[in-house]
Amino acid sequence: MTRRFLLGLGLAALAALANPLAAAAQDDAAALLEERRAALDGLLAEITVSAERQAELEAEIAAIETDRATLNETLIATNQRTQELETAIAASEARIAGLVEDEAAIRTSLAGRREVLGEVLAALQRMGRQPPPAILIQPEDALASVRSAILLGAVVPELRAEAAALVADMEALMALRAEQEAEQSRLLADAATLAEESQRIELLLAERQTASDETAAELEEQRARAAALAADAGTLEELIGAFEPRNVAAFAPESEPAVDVTPIFLGEADRIRPAIPFASARGLLPRPAAGELLIDFGGNDGFGGRAAGISLGTRSGARVSSPSDGWVEFAGPYRSYGNLLIVNAGDGYLVLLAGMDQLDVRPGQFVLAGEPVGMMGTARVADAGGASLGNVQPVLYVEFRRAGTPINPGPWWAQPF
Repeated sequence: MTRRFLLGLGLAALAALANPLAAAAQDDAAALLEERRAALDGLLAEITVSAERQAELEAEIAAIETDRATLNETLIATNQRTQELETAIAASEARIAGLVEDEAAIRTSLAGRREVLGEVLAALQRMGRQPPPAILIQPEDALASVRSAILLGAVVPELRAEAAALVADMEALMALRAEQEAEQSRLLADAATLAEESQRIELLLAERQTASDETAAELEEQRARAAALAADAGTLEELIGAFEPRNVAAFAPESEPAVDVTPIFLGEADRIRPAIPFASARGLLPRPAAGELLIDFGGNDGFGGRAAGISLGTRSGARVSSPSDGWVEFAGPYRSYGNLLIVNAGDGYLVLLAGMDQLDVRPGQFVLAGEPVGMMGTARVADAGGASLGNVQPVLYVEFRRAGTPINPGPWWAQPF
């Protein structure tokens, strides 16, 4: 009876090891993670806003009053939700990556015991085909019975331990797969909501452009002026220098206005000048994008120097917002930096954002802290901070300047990185 039970248990364990999932245990963690990531990317790529939902969003935007305050409030609030969703999606992707690594470790453990279990089960199968004689029936075979008992006594504890470990690993593997599926469901739900919020931003930006007085000819003239500036500037320093003299006297109030400031809405949404001096906005400015800090101010820039700003790794297509109130001085492509945005924050301060694939603002426009100004693309070969070299994700470079000198943006963020 005991032998039959052990033999059945052993054959069940062998069958589990022969399962395709266990057979794939030879795959390493990197290959498994790449396989799962490719499958997930495929699912994310299929997420679109349905025609019915698109029509609902268009009707929603059309119902919004076209005054500047309402549009700005809706834009900033929508952009904030978008960045929160991007943060949640990045966290889900990181958790899924960790779960896949745990799965790969269990697969490796299963693969490492296949040979040992195979030998033990083969011995049990042989005993099943040629069972040892019962000592009470054939006393002359007592020696054979004793030898079989000794062998069985040596094998049983090992088999029990291996079978218990196998069951534990298989249960853990099933739990990991269930957790992965649940996390993936959350991620896809967030991605669907993100697609809607992104579409809402596009419609709001189009509505704002429609409400603008500028003609297509004026916009084209601004683009040509930006292109000429970029062509004339041999270095980024030269390009920035073109705006420094004008910037120093741009905004220097005699006294700080008494306003109720919050990290996103620093003042009224229809304001046309900074709500407070930039120097007074320490600890109040919103992050320009959802992402991880790759290079901090003063860190190694990858070229043997020190970074004059910070570099953030973002998701592909991440929304970028202006960190502060200010006037757009430059908006356009510049060399290997991607699209470059220079915002005059007043009182001698400039804010630089580089590495974007798309810009949604134009020179001369006043932007608010938290207002969407562009969108990231895919990974770049080079950026202002050097962080994207060898990096697989898009990189946003952010730099704060005061009277021509880079300053540490760390103290200004409402939420440190």
